[in-house]
Amino acid sequence: MELLYETLAAELSESIARGVLRPGDRLPSVRLLARQRKVSVATVLQAYLRLENEGLIEVRPQSGHYVRPRRALELAEPRTSRRAHTPAKVQVSTGVAALVASMRDPSVVPLGSALLSPDLLPTGALNRMLAGIAREMSSAGATYESGPGLLTLRRQLARRSVTWGMSLGADDFVTTNGAVEALHLALRAVARPGDAIAVESPTYFGVLQLIEELGLKAVEVPTHPRTGVDLEELEQVIRTTASLKAVLVMPTVSNPLGTVMSDEAKQQLVRLVAKYDLDLIEDDAYGELVFDSPRPRPARAWDREGRVLFCGSISKTLAPGYRVGWIAPGRHQERIEQLKFAFTVASPTLPQMAVAEFLASGGYDRHLRRLRATLRGQVDRVREAIADSFPAGTRVTAPAGGFVLWVELPQGADALELQSRALARGIAIAPGQIFSARGRFAHCLRLSCGFPWSARIEAAITTVGELATVQLSRRRTA
Repeated sequence: MELLYETLAAELSESIARGVLRPGDRLPSVRLLARQRKVSVATVLQAYLRLENEGLIEVRPQSGHYVRPRRALELAEPRTSRRAHTPAKVQVSTGVAALVASMRDPSVVPLGSALLSPDLLPTGALNRMLAGIAREMSSAGATYESGPGLLTLRRQLARRSVTWGMSLGADDFVTTNGAVEALHLALRAVARPGDAIAVESPTYFGVLQLIEELGLKAVEVPTHPRTGVDLEELEQVIRTTASLKAVLVMPTVSNPLGTVMSDEAKQQLVRLVAKYDLDLIEDDAYGELVFDSPRPRPARAWDREGRVLFCGSISKTLAPGYRVGWIAPGRHQERIEQLKFAFTVASPTLPQMAVAEFLASGGYDRHLRRLRATLRGQVDRVREAIADSFPAGTRVTAPAGGFVLWVELPQGADALELQSRALARGIAIAPGQIFSARGRFAHCLRLSCGFPWSARIEAAITTVGELATVQLSRRRTA
C-alpha cells in the first residue's frame, strides 16, 4: 500500500511529465497544498522532497518550489552505429578488467557499473524471509534441487509470465545462477566454437565476454537508441553470414541504450529468425524496469515454435547477491537441463526459496512501482547534469527504462583514456570500447544512474565532464 506522500508525489510527477506543470512553474506552497489535499504539512514536505531527489523540482530560497528547467531536453540522441559486414573475434576482457576492479573499491564513485544502491532494494525483508526459512526448514539445502530448479519458484515465475504477456508453465523454466548463467547455457545450447552470433551494437559487455570465452564470433548489427536493432540490417547479416547460429538481443530495455522495441518489431524479429531457421536468445534482465506501464510483452510472447530462449533474473530489481535467474528455453529444454547439471548441478536452494516467498507475498510489485519511479527521476537528474557539465556536442540517450545512459562525446574523445583519468580521481565509468566486439565507440561511455542523487554523484559527473572537455581541447590544439 502506498503512503500518502508517495501518492501525492506520483500525481505531481505525472503532471510534470504530461506538461500540465511546465519547467519554471511555481508549485503551490506547502501549507496551501496541504489544505487543498487535506493532508498534513509533513506529507507535502515529504512529497516535495521526493520530487526534489528525483530531479523534477528545485527549491529557490525565499521563493518556494519550482519545476526544474530541463536543459536535458536539448540533448540530441546518439547516432546509430554502422553494420559490421563480417563476424569478429571478440576481445573485450582486458578492457573490462579496470571496470570490474573499480567495483570492489567502495571509495570509488560507482558511475561505471550497472548496480543499484542497496538503499533502493528490499534486501532486509528478503533476508528475513531467508532466515525464517532456514529456521523452520532445518533440512533445506541438505539435498540438490532437481535439474529445472525449485518448483515453488518456477510456479511463481509461471504466474508472473501471465503479466509479461505470455503463458508459461512451471516446467517451461530452468532456474540459474543469475541471468549470466542463463545466457551462457543458451549460447552453449545453440552454438559451437567458431559459430557466429548476431548482437546489438552497442551491446552489454558481459554478452561479449561470454562469446569470447566460448570461442564464438560476434556480428554487430546497427541499433537505434529508440527503436532498437535494425531488422533490415539484421536480415542482411543473416543472409551473408553462413556461420550464424543465433541472434542475441535485449528487446525490452537494452543495455546500454535503454531501448524498448515495439510489439510490431518484436513480432517481425521472431518471424525473421523462424524464416531462416535460427534461434533467438532474449535477454530480459531489465524488462521489469520500463518506466511507463504496462510492461511490454517480450519477443517470446510471439514465439510458436520454441525458438526463443527467454532469460531473466532478479539481479537488477531485487537482490544481485542472491544470484537467482532463469531461462525458458523452448525447444532446447532438454539440452539446457543437461548443460545445467553438467556445469553447476543445481542452483542454491535457500535463495530460491526466499525469492519464491517474496514473489508470492505481493511485495515485489509494490517494490517495482516505487523503484521505477525512483530510477526515472535519477536518470533525468543525471541527464540534466550531463547537459550542464559535458562538452558542447555531447549526445545522450533518453532511455525508456533501466538506469544506465549511453553518452556520445564529440569525435576525438578517447573513452579509455577518460576512464583512466576518472579513476585517478576516484570515479568509475564504463568506456564505450568494451560494448563492441571490434572496439568501436571510442568516443562513447556508459554512465550508471543506480545510486540516489547526492552531492558526491553531482561532483563526479561534473568532474568527468571537465576531464572530457580538457581532453578534447588538448587534442584539438595538438
